[in-house]
Parts: sequence; structure tokens; C-alpha cells
Amino acid sequence: MINTLDALTPAFVPFAARWDAEADRRAKLRTPEHLKALMDAQRAHNSARSTAATAKTQRAAARKGSKNPLGTARRAAATADRAARKHKGTAKADLKTARRNYPVTLATLAVRGHALHVVPASLASWALSTSADWATWPASVSAGLIAAHVGGLWLGRRQLSLTVEDGATLEERQLMERLDPSYWVQHADARGLSGTVTTPPEITPAGVVCGVRLDFKWSAKKLAAEADSVRALLGVKTDTRMEIKAGSQGDWARIIVRTRSASDGMSMLWTPDHVGIGVDEVTGEFVDLPLKAGVHVLLAGITGMGKSVSWRPLLMRAIRSDDWTAIVVDPKRQEAIGVQHVVRSVGQEPNREQRMADIYAMVKELTREMYRRQGIATGADWVPDGSPENRNLLVIIDEGAAIVRMSKQKQYADVLDLLEELWSEARAVGFQFVWATQNPTKTAGVPALVKDNMSAFLSLTTGAGEHERSVFGETAQQTGWTPSGLDGVPGRALLRYRKRPPNPLRLWFVPGDVIAALPPADPWRSPAPENGSEGPQETTPAPVDPDTLTDNQRAVLAAIQGGAGTNAEIAKAADINPGSVTRAVKSLEKLGLVAKSGTTIALGGAA
Repeated sequence: MINTLDALTPAFVPFAARWDAEADRRAKLRTPEHLKALMDAQRAHNSARSTAATAKTQRAAARKGSKNPLGTARRAAATADRAARKHKGTAKADLKTARRNYPVTLATLAVRGHALHVVPASLASWALSTSADWATWPASVSAGLIAAHVGGLWLGRRQLSLTVEDGATLEERQLMERLDPSYWVQHADARGLSGTVTTPPEITPAGVVCGVRLDFKWSAKKLAAEADSVRALLGVKTDTRMEIKAGSQGDWARIIVRTRSASDGMSMLWTPDHVGIGVDEVTGEFVDLPLKAGVHVLLAGITGMGKSVSWRPLLMRAIRSDDWTAIVVDPKRQEAIGVQHVVRSVGQEPNREQRMADIYAMVKELTREMYRRQGIATGADWVPDGSPENRNLLVIIDEGAAIVRMSKQKQYADVLDLLEELWSEARAVGFQFVWATQNPTKTAGVPALVKDNMSAFLSLTTGAGEHERSVFGETAQQTGWTPSGLDGVPGRALLRYRKRPPNPLRLWFVPGDVIAALPPADPWRSPAPENGSEGPQETTPAPVDPDTLTDNQRAVLAAIQGGAGTNAEIAKAADINPGSVTRAVKSLEKLGLVAKSGTTIALGGAA
């Protein structure tokens, strides 16, 4: 019974609050000064009515006494009548003002209002009744309205039986009191939040959670924009995280004050027994990001948030697996140096130009490896056979923005094209990529070709606006994927993978000394191709009908015949985007019309 009443109470709180506010307003106006003014106004109005009635009678008598409308008596009587009527109107207006300034009590007004339907309803019941059949419905409807009025006031004024757990902090108890519907409605108007009413709050592993019912002028987005007013009304500490999200329906919102985290008190240091990549701060469940071919990961985070160690739990799983190995491509050197004794790492050279050359060579080696595996798989699913060269490959690119900058140099112009080919095709032969960047914008760190081939999106704290949209899409702010709100705490992140909600998580931290203590291992390398080429081995091509070629294929062939020898040169000569050139070259290569060696493209034997 108590739970039912608690559920009904929030619906009637606004009604009771408006009733009490109006009753209080009327009570404050009922002062002795206003009462005296009302009595004076009533006397003045009665006097003005009497004077007006007398003037009207005198005017009528003057009309009877003289048939001359311009006669002195008739004109004087008419003037007196007009003046009396004007004075009466003024007195009536003054009386209305005095009544507004000294209103009847709200209870008296309610009694009068109910009497207007109680008396007629009772008479109707009596008139419609007979000795054999009593028509009680008019009176019962009237009685029901009175009962609804009284019951609504009682429910709206009723104090909810809030249950606050014993372990609640002082801050949480204060929040529970201020989120109580009766407190909220009484103080919401002063903060510009009238038209909203809360439901009974509860304490969850995420902190204090409360629903908010919104009237027609509010939406969850608009309430979120008033977060400062909500924070002030609740007295939330400045460093306490608060979120306002859409509720289960369009006219509901949810306030979450994160006074707690499910990871509180939990050590985030990684051990071999840890599951997944971290812990959900809301539910306390372990969060997994699978080590699986094709599940490419976009990882973002500004400097100091732990981006370069966030992929370490995935790296440790690859190191500990018999079917996996890892390759770390690090243009900044630090991570490449730290893991060089256990996995293949590229980017260790102190000379920047040498690092770029090594990274480019690594991308070409991976491309050659993809071709080799495609020749082995021949359409079947790739399954590691236990040999070191055929293990699945976790390829971690620790700073994607450096690769984007690198692609703007002429000698590395096709590096992004090669990577796009790897992302789109190598998943079928055991590749998984992680693209990490400190600058998650479309132009600097997250090109469209990267994002379009990603399956999972992991972000630590980033900047608002473009950074969030580059990682989580154009609707990031509307759907709650806002890593800018992670408060700059290292290791806190959002992960969008499959149907996971935008709950913050804490990532496991793998210290550098744990990796340093790992026993040395032989790094993976791609077996050299038998024919010495970096592409798939060629067979004698069958004759190709030129009419079967696409427009892009013909344009690429024409560009090569005109002297273009790289993807970038072909794209410029044929006026085709680099991605289309890459796909056209690959298809022509399979037809034997072109031959590719490294970055150099020439006409093939079948051309």
C-alpha cells in the first residue's frame, strides 16, 4: 500500500504545490490595510450606485417635464446622469482592484465552487428520482469531484517514505532529500525549472538516480542545458559528476549524480586473472573488447589520459595466446622500445626519417602478408595452424595522426591507400587493427577510411564537439557518447561496441615493468615471397575483353600508359580519388593488365 501511494504522490505534487502557493499568496494579501481599502471601496461603490440611480431618475423626470431637448433642465439632468454613470464605473473598477488585493481564502473559493455543482446536482438527483428508482448519479459525481480534490491535495502534500541505505554518505542523504518531489517542486520555480517534477530517487552503484517528468515546454535536451540550475538546486559539489539524459519516454528525463562508481575500492592494476579491458562504472561488470580478427578498434584520447597504455590489456592477451602475436607501429618511439623484446615493434629509430621509412616498409610487408595468406586460404576461413608465421596478427598503430602527416610526403603518398586495403580485406585472414590517436579529427587523426572500417570505438577524455563526433558520429552529444564529460580522469573511457550503452568504464592498467618482465620472444616476420614480388603470385592471365572494364579501370590504364607510376600520380592524372584507384589497380592486377612492385605500378603482360 505504501509503495502504491509513493508511486502516486509525484503525480499530485505539482497540484498541491500550486494550491499551496496560491493559498499562501492570498493569505499574504489579506492584510488590515487591504481590508480597510476594500471596505472603503464597497462604500464608495454603493454610494456611486445610489447616486447613479438618482441621476437616472432625475433625467427621466426632466424628459417628462419638458419636450425641448435643449432646455436647461434636460441638459443639466443629462450631464448629471453621465457624470454619475462614469463615477459608478470608476467605483466598480476600484472595487474589483480592492477585491483582488484582499481576495477570499482559497478554501472559501473552493467551497463556493463545489457548492455551485453540489446544490444543482442534489436537486437534479431529487427531481429525477422516484419512489422505486433513485437517480443518485448527479449527486455522486459531485461528491466524487470533492473527494478527488481533497485526495489530490492529501497525496500531493504527503511525505514520501524514502529509504536511504545505511551506507549512504552525507552528500547522498542531502541529494535524496532535495530530489524528493515535494522539495523539488517548492524550489524549482526559483531556479527556472518550473514544469518539472521528480520521482522518488534511489541509490545505485552509479550513485543517486532520479526520474524527472517534463511538461510540454521541456525536453531532456533542454533540461540538460540547464544543468547548472539543477546542480545549484540540488547543491551538488563542483567536483561531483552529474549527467542528465533522456528517459524511457519523450516527456521523461533522468538525473544521475555519480556519487559512486562500481569500480570504487577496486584495484585497476592488471593481472593475468583479469577479464576483458576494464570495469563498467555503473554495473560493476567486466567489459570485454575481443581479441578477434576483423574487430578493428579506433582509440582516442588527449595527452595524459593513458591512450598509449589503453591497448596494453589487448596486447597482453595476444602475447599470452598461442594463436596470436602483435605488431606495434609507434611513430613516437616510446611504446615501440618498451615492447621490442616480446613482439614485433616498428619506430624505434631516433631518426624521424628512418622511423617513417621503417613504418612504410612495415605497411608494405603487411600488405604482402595479406596477399600470401589470401593465396593459402583460397576462400576458406583463416585458421592459425600453429606455425609462428601463420598466427593471427594484432596490429597496433599508436599515433594515427603521424601516419596522416606521413601520407602527405611524396614517397609515402599511398600509405593510407595500403592501410585501407588492409582494413577492408585482411580481416578475413587473421588481422585485427587498433588505430590510436591524440587528435581525433577527420582531417588530422581519424580519416574517413579509418572510421568506416572500424568495429569498436574506445575513447578516453577528448575535446567536445568535433573530437566527439569524429569518434562516435554526428549524433554523439544527443545519444550520450560524450567523452569530453569524463572529467579528464586517466583510464576512464567510453566504449561503443555492439549494443553496449554509453556507461563509463575504468580500464585495466598494465604497468611498464610488467611488460619489461616478460621473457624475450622471437618477433613475427612475413615469409619472403617465392617470386620476390610484394603482391600475390601471378599466373598466366586469360585474354581480357576491353568492353568488360569499368570506367575507372580504363581511366587507370590510360594514366599508366601516360607515364603515371604510383597511386598518387594515377589519381591526379585520372582525376579519381585514391581509394578508387587502389581498388581499380587491384582488380587490374588480378586480370594481369598491370603489375605492382612496391609502390611502382606498370602495365602487365596481358595489357
